[in-house]
Amino acid sequence: MSERLRSPGARRALLLVGLVVLLIVPYFVEAFWLQVGLFCIAAAIAAVGLTLLVGIAGQLSLAHAFFVAIGAYGYSYLAADPTPDIADAPAGLGLPPVVAMIGAVLLAGVAGALFSPIAGRLRGIYLGLASLGLIFIGQHILFNATALTGGFNGRDAEPFGLFGFSFSNDNPDDLVVLGVRYGMLERLWYLGLALLALSWWYARNLVASRPGRAMQQVRDSEVAASVMGVSVPVYKGAAFTVSSMYAALGGVFLALAFGRIVPDSFGFLVSIDFLVMIVIGGLGSIWGAVAGAVLITALPPVLQRYADALPLVVEAGGDGLQASQAARLLYGAAVVAVLIFAPQGLAGLGRKLAARRTLRPPTTKVQPKEHTA
Repeated sequence: MSERLRSPGARRALLLVGLVVLLIVPYFVEAFWLQVGLFCIAAAIAAVGLTLLVGIAGQLSLAHAFFVAIGAYGYSYLAADPTPDIADAPAGLGLPPVVAMIGAVLLAGVAGALFSPIAGRLRGIYLGLASLGLIFIGQHILFNATALTGGFNGRDAEPFGLFGFSFSNDNPDDLVVLGVRYGMLERLWYLGLALLALSWWYARNLVASRPGRAMQQVRDSEVAASVMGVSVPVYKGAAFTVSSMYAALGGVFLALAFGRIVPDSFGFLVSIDFLVMIVIGGLGSIWGAVAGAVLITALPPVLQRYADALPLVVEAGGDGLQASQAARLLYGAAVVAVLIFAPQGLAGLGRKLAARRTLRPPTTKVQPKEHTA
């Protein structure tokens, strides 16, 4: 049975079933779960980029939230109306949403490329500390450049549109499928799936390509990679640039899912959350990064929703253990457990379970002996 499940045909069938389930989710879940799903998709896209940098290239970064902020604020600024109707609202350039999305991703790529000389010279904890400075720089800019960011109050994200089709609630009655009105959440759900699929496809092909193998050589041994002709600074800088562009794409979708962004959503703790995602999922595993992002992102709102039914957890504003605090305690314990018992994360556990099923000896039925008279 396990050999059949490991065959290419069975994998494609399981992938097809999973795709069908994801496509029909808006027909069966309520708005809360769709909203949580959108946040999970945004985090998953950014986490894939971080696992390319940390898990594949072996470079530590504590600035992932900085590049997520560039994507979110970059899109909001590029797509916003140059002459907003609301007084004192931050203006923008009024570019088409698709162009604004691409521009925000490229802007983060430029920022990552500018940091790449530092990334090419440093490694390990030194690179992590150097990247940490970007978080403080970013927070200072977000709080003080009010004309661009809106300061403490943040700014709205322009609804996304593609070929005249709006991913917003402006005209929810325009799209009705099988009796279900497709509002902003439903429309963004499919946009997010498309962006996540594209991100996964590119990351998978990058890892399997020659540049991806060169990044893995740099991770394993910079000296050996140099001897084999790999330009270590170039590939370390390229990994940082690609990772920053992934983070920006996740930031763009996060801005669309929230509708309004504030500086507190892109602080140092958010960068730690991203590291936790890829550690729990399994360093270097693309699917593991997605699974870790879903777990870490969904845990706080789910705990908050069911706070009245959980011991020790109180509702928002109450005295006691808040849902966000409980979530951090839980996945903090999960990180410790993963490092001790499953260093390869959720992806490693999945591979071990599959291997055990494969190595399990087949069971044969004992046929009863025939009795002759």
